[in-house]
Amino acid sequence: MDGDFRTEFVREPVALRQFPALVLNADYRPLSYYPLSLWPWQEAVKAAWLDRVTILAEYDQEVRSPSTRIRIPSVVVLRDYVKPLKRVAFTRFNLFLRDNFSCQYCGATGDLTFDHVVPRARGGRTSWENVVAACAPCNLRKGSKSLRASGLRLRKAPRAPASEELRNQGRRFPPNHLHESWLDFLYWDAELEA
Repeated sequence: MDGDFRTEFVREPVALRQFPALVLNADYRPLSYYPLSLWPWQEAVKAAWLDRVTILAEYDQEVRSPSTRIRIPSVVVLRDYVKPLKRVAFTRFNLFLRDNFSCQYCGATGDLTFDHVVPRARGGRTSWENVVAACAPCNLRKGSKSLRASGLRLRKAPRAPASEELRNQGRRFPPNHLHESWLDFLYWDAELEA
């Protein structure tokens, strides 16, 4: 049985992805909430072996070498603090996160793309202050017209988000899978019930 598990575990790509490790900064907060800071189990084991992390929680499964056995880490904390970036990268993902994964014209949440408020054809720039998340129907309706000419209105004015703002925004979108050993570290700053 034990050999079968090892063979399946090593040869099945799906099995290898089943044991991610939650990565916490030295202050015991996740490096990011959305996407959640996770490492594949191999990276977590390597970092532990190189003494770059402390293992806080483990899965029941273990990996072995001829001379060593180690339970697969499920939560690790970095030994050295990584200073969060102040500047937020202008990416499609961060734009959608800033806009709550909803169209900034109608509020729809499906089939999102992005739209230039001042169209590029009219000199609009690709920047935080001019690009918003938009559903395909609203984007087609607006086309290269101005807001006034399209008859659309923005729900909120686009602006560059602060890194802390995006980090807090990410907490509202938990991933599909949360291992029970992660919960104490993801919601440590949540308000306690009386």
